Amino acid sequence: MIADGRPRLAATLLAVACAVPEPAPAPPVTSPAGHVQSTLPEATGPIEPAPRDSSHPAPPPASEPPPPPPVAIVDRPITYDEARIARTIAYRQAHQDPAAAAIEIEPRMIVLHHTGGGSADATWRYFDRPTIESGRKTIAAAGDLNVSSQFLVDRDGTIFRLMPETSMARHCVGLNHVAIGVENVGDLEDHPLTDAQVAADAALVRHLKARFPAITHLIGHHEYLAMEGHPYFVERDPKYRTRKADPGPAFMAKVRAQVADLGLEGPPVR
Repeated sequence: MIADGRPRLAATLLAVACAVPEPAPAPPVTSPAGHVQSTLPEATGPIEPAPRDSSHPAPPPASEPPPPPPVAIVDRPITYDEARIARTIAYRQAHQDPAAAAIEIEPRMIVLHHTGGGSADATWRYFDRPTIESGRKTIAAAGDLNVSSQFLVDRDGTIFRLMPETSMARHCVGLNHVAIGVENVGDLEDHPLTDAQVAADAALVRHLKARFPAITHLIGHHEYLAMEGHPYFVERDPKYRTRKADPGPAFMAKVRAQVADLGLEGPPVR
């Protein structure tokens, strides 16, 4: 309790003496030209870049080359029912692996063929049959599974997919378990293969290599015997071999010239 007014007055005087006055606002700064400069604090947000001199345009951003256009493939499946699946497995057991129990393959190569005729429809009907014709004695003796391929290329370059790329087709002795077959409608005499088929085969090879990067080889059917001795070649019957002329060296040279950048190997040089 304060006894008189003197202590109260002393406390008041002490508080006034210790108070610190706030600084007066700084006067505006005048530039040499007489313009008033702002005294506001600097902005803390993002700084907008100054507009670029139009006489020195910005370099265009780096860009990768556009991907190749997609390959137009028409699905026209042949019959691949339970009976054909059973025949395919039996063929694999006889010629590749006694323990085989499925039709799936892991593509490692592409084999190009020609059909020996001039009609895509006739070829499709032939492949659609589940069993081989008895008149083809050498092939029929090795099993009743009919021949086929994963793809068929018509003379105008239309590409038909007859069956999945990873299902085995009987098209090349010793290599069916690792090879995608591509049949081209035509032959070496009456129906020579066309430039449209060369272009279609090259585009299809690129497509398949992109889908299955493990593919390392591209060969013609006439070159398959040179693969014997390669790890890809598996044929349990030492007497089961055929001689083929399709699709011929000239056609293969044209296709290989268009896909040389892929680095696919051909048959071993002997």
